[in-house]
Amino acid sequence: MVDVKTRRSEQPEPSARPDSARRGAALWATLIAVPVAVLVGVVFFLTARPQTAAEPAPAATTPAVVPSTAVRMAAPELSAHDAQVCLAVTSQLPTAVRGLPARKVSAGPEQNAAYGEPPLTVACGVALPKMCPTVAGGPGCVPLDADLLIMNRVCWYGKQTPSGAVFVTMDREVAVQVVVPPGFENPAQWANEFSDAVVETVKSRTAGVPTGCRA
Repeated sequence: MVDVKTRRSEQPEPSARPDSARRGAALWATLIAVPVAVLVGVVFFLTARPQTAAEPAPAATTPAVVPSTAVRMAAPELSAHDAQVCLAVTSQLPTAVRGLPARKVSAGPEQNAAYGEPPLTVACGVALPKMCPTVAGGPGCVPLDADLLIMNRVCWYGKQTPSGAVFVTMDREVAVQVVVPPGFENPAQWANEFSDAVVETVKSRTAGVPTGCRA
């Protein structure tokens, strides 16, 4: 008699290889599907987001047109000492001041200088302003209570005139004058551009210095 139950139990179980093959195929499908989905999402994000306008390229700056003509300036005769000092001053002046190029002057390049248009001028060897004897002041003198500006170790007296703001050194053996044209903002700062050259070339006065210069 054949034991049917025993024979059935001895029969090998169906191979698991088909299930392994199916799992392997599913794994490969997943590995392929995930990068594709990510790529599709990136493309969608890039195409769906609003496009920002490109920033305009910086425009080229056009240099200011400066006349080739010389700036008219007076050149009074100086003493030998003052002429030597003024020559030292002009030799130390910059070739440009805050973008304003140096210009030719009609007279006395060894004592005068000019920059830009309208011209900012520098004159060495000018008459030193006199201090007024009283606080009330008077014509042609500096009031005793005038505000004097000490900038970079130079004492300047400034006043507003129709031709611009005029600044004169008050504490130097040889006076230097800077005229800043109307319309220039912070004119005192423009005058201060020449303080270093004055300090390097003009000695301080030992007497007659206004008290406001000693603050």
